[in-house]
Amino acid sequence: MPVDDAPDDEGDAAPRQSYNFAPGYHGVVYRADVPDWGAGPQRQHTNSSGEAVKESHAGGGGNDPASKSKSVSYKLQSMKWGLIPFWTKRNPDYGSMMKTINCRDDSLAQSGGMWSTMKARKRCIVVAEGFYEWLKKDGSKDKIPHFVKRKDGKLMCFAGLWDVVQYENSKQKLYTYTIITTDSNKQLNFLHDRMPVILDNGSEDIRTWLDPKRSEWSKELQALLKPFEGELEVYPVSKDVGKVGNNSPNFVVPIDSKENKSNIANFFAKGTAKKNATEQQPQVKVKKEEGFVTEDLTKTKEESKPATGLKREAEDKLVGSEPPKKVATITSPQKGAKQKISATSNRTKSPNKANQPGTQKITKFFANSS
Repeated sequence: MPVDDAPDDEGDAAPRQSYNFAPGYHGVVYRADVPDWGAGPQRQHTNSSGEAVKESHAGGGGNDPASKSKSVSYKLQSMKWGLIPFWTKRNPDYGSMMKTINCRDDSLAQSGGMWSTMKARKRCIVVAEGFYEWLKKDGSKDKIPHFVKRKDGKLMCFAGLWDVVQYENSKQKLYTYTIITTDSNKQLNFLHDRMPVILDNGSEDIRTWLDPKRSEWSKELQALLKPFEGELEVYPVSKDVGKVGNNSPNFVVPIDSKENKSNIANFFAKGTAKKNATEQQPQVKVKKEEGFVTEDLTKTKEESKPATGLKREAEDKLVGSEPPKKVATITSPQKGAKQKISATSNRTKSPNKANQPGTQKITKFFANSS
């Protein structure tokens, strides 16, 4: 797919590069370059309070697909995960934002509702390496995180919706998005009954989904929201991914893999070597009053990598007209009312990308697929 514009890698709204991507983080979204009101001509709508609202376009730029003289272009854009509708007047609390990190496909099949404008005119693709989902053991509160990715190693393209809001007395515009979920395929049924809608990059389905000339919701668009038919790879990972703020490349490594086992073996090997080195030192008698000084051993922070996994675990709190359920993690595609997810920064630095596998620029990924 073509990319005519891409976000900067620096600034407050720069895409977050993380192995533990949480709601409230800025992720990479791919969409048609249309005005802030979306595809088609500007219209007037009714907000949740019944007031007539006209979608604004305060210098948003972009092509107006209503004009046939202009060619359609596509761009990558940094947006915040957790959709905030354009008619919102004040910054919503965290609980409200959590309800819109995901959108059920069956809620889009219904007429009306908060998604009616976005599903027709503001469709997008959310790019990620994979997502986390938690498996709950029968009769136990214990949950085991699993990482899900494509078996062919390609990036995942989640179907999503976007919007832009400008609060009262504010000059700044905020772009946000939600990830659409559908029934799980046979491969993931054991893990969860929902999964993100995954489209193939460069496919006719993705072109149809992003087509700005389609500014009315249709059965054809609804039909694209179905379980993924390709092969996925799913395996258990470290429970450390359950804590927002943690970030490590080991979060996408199977817990029973040779790599993790070798890390553990090396850890104990180093301890043995240290012990042997200590035993070789001459014995020194220490008087009781001298005491001992212990060394403060602290763990070094893991460096971050391009956005790897989204959390599905918050999907119990779904949006708008749909009943509460659980939501997914991207890298891409979360769960229950008791689950608290913080969007605080992990304060980690990006590693040397030249030495990291799978960190090619997303623009290159789309160029190769066009």
